[in-house]
Amino acid sequence: MTSQKQRTNNILTVVFTIISLFYVYPIFLVLLNSFKKKAYISRKPFAIPTGKMFVGLQNYVNGIAKTGFFQAFLCSLFITICSVAVIILCTSMCAWYITRVHNVVTSAIYYLCLFAMIVPFQMVMFPLSKVANMLHLSNPVGLIVIYLGFGAGLAVFMFTGFVKSIPIEIEEAAMIDGCTPIQTFFNIVLPVMKPTCITVAILQTMWIWNDYLLPYLTLDLKKYKTIPIAVQYLKGGYGSVDMGAMMGVLVLSIIPIIVFYMFCQRYIIEGVVAGAVKG
Repeated sequence: MTSQKQRTNNILTVVFTIISLFYVYPIFLVLLNSFKKKAYISRKPFAIPTGKMFVGLQNYVNGIAKTGFFQAFLCSLFITICSVAVIILCTSMCAWYITRVHNVVTSAIYYLCLFAMIVPFQMVMFPLSKVANMLHLSNPVGLIVIYLGFGAGLAVFMFTGFVKSIPIEIEEAAMIDGCTPIQTFFNIVLPVMKPTCITVAILQTMWIWNDYLLPYLTLDLKKYKTIPIAVQYLKGGYGSVDMGAMMGVLVLSIIPIIVFYMFCQRYIIEGVVAGAVKG
């Protein structure tokens, strides 16, 4: 029985390894083509860059120069970090409140958050851009507020599910020891919610870092550009695209997300294990 189970596990490992290669291959293809001359990217996209195809780091240099990459990188970094921090803080407090306080208002807030998850973005594109312009939100700080609104639905839903698994006796003991509600949340509840915080942070970071449409609709593009918007400036007239520079910039934009995910992966695994043995 044990040997058969081991054989099944080995087969599943091979199968999922092959499937994972299909997901990783497009990233490898972008990396491969970032070292080719742009004339060969379209003609020989799957070839190894050798000989006259190989241009070294020239595509990266051209991409950085043409897009103003470092300025766009700092803008994206500021928006992503601040947006994720605000989403985690506000939605975790909201989820804790609506889980522990049962009344009509908290129920309405919860269902509004769920409703926000199913409303298509295309329905709110025009009013969003209009309201953002009226409230002077066409800047990175204003965009953080907008991301909080769009990211609250999923985050509240995830935090609410986790808070329900936290024994209320822990919070009651903290209250007896003299903790205020704010102290109870930050000293007792929030540390316990760390696995969910990491999961929400990964999901929101991948969305915000790669988002193109929302910054394009709201930001003043003469002053501020995120990386996805800056990449579009590599398109020339009549549909011409500097594919070499674009591949180089795409590789540079992917690296921070990969590093972030690899760093946080172990926390997700720890959270899954902790949730599995929780009584």
